[in-house]
Amino acid sequence: METYAAPARPIVAAMTAAAAAAPDRAVAFQGAPGANSHVAALEAFPDGLPLPCFAFEDAIDAVRDGRADCAVIPIENSLHGRVADIHFLLPESGLVITGEHFLSIRHALMGTGPRDGVTEAMSHPQALGQCRHWLKAHGIRQVSYPDTAGAAAYVAERGDPAVAALAPPGAAAIYGLDLLGVDIADAEHNTTRFVVLARGGKPPVGDGPWMTTLIFEVKNVPAALYKAMGGFATNGVNMTKLESYQRGGSFAATEFYADIQGKPGDPAVDRALEELGFHSKWVRVLGTYRRARERG
Repeated sequence: METYAAPARPIVAAMTAAAAAAPDRAVAFQGAPGANSHVAALEAFPDGLPLPCFAFEDAIDAVRDGRADCAVIPIENSLHGRVADIHFLLPESGLVITGEHFLSIRHALMGTGPRDGVTEAMSHPQALGQCRHWLKAHGIRQVSYPDTAGAAAYVAERGDPAVAALAPPGAAAIYGLDLLGVDIADAEHNTTRFVVLARGGKPPVGDGPWMTTLIFEVKNVPAALYKAMGGFATNGVNMTKLESYQRGGSFAATEFYADIQGKPGDPAVDRALEELGFHSKWVRVLGTYRRARERG
């Protein structure tokens, strides 16, 4: 609790107590009350009880420990790319992806004095990156903070008119700050994709369309990735995302994260996964869930 700025602590305490009384309705999110993840949790689960957690690891632990039924975690942004560390935390979490949610991001600049006097803006690195051109044009220096709404709480506690926060507009009302600018972003399409993590996933039933997320490591041979991808092409399975990442300091980008359209049990997907397995050291499905938004 002490990791949050003072204005956020009583709100966090009240939300934590409500979630503890009904953990089957609790939805963990990273950040302080008012953060984009809080907004996403409310949109994805209108009847849920949002449970604020200071770090991504804390939100994952809340689900693993049974203090929350699920967690809503950002995984990528249309302007700033993937969220740091998530690709490492997901496989290690032991949790299953059971859903996705897209949130249109509209940052606001908020503080305790006039905008002309603001020289620094505090926020999560993702938010700062999404607004970097706007901030540079206004001569405002970026200062990283663990989350957006947490930065708003800290700015309220500090009371320095030269320091403002970038956060969702609702955070200004929560922490008693003045809105100094709204709809701040470097592009209109600024959108963050969140995934829902739970302890166990149910087999997909009913109507789709479905998405499946998986990770794999190709064999260390020439054209291994090309061969591994061949099964998706020949079977007509659309891969909407493919990212490589390094693990263990080998500097060999042989592990991959992928999203595909469809689900295990579909003949085309099963054939594609079988061929992927033949050309990989290992393949692991992280979850199958209903597609929340048309790709492309």
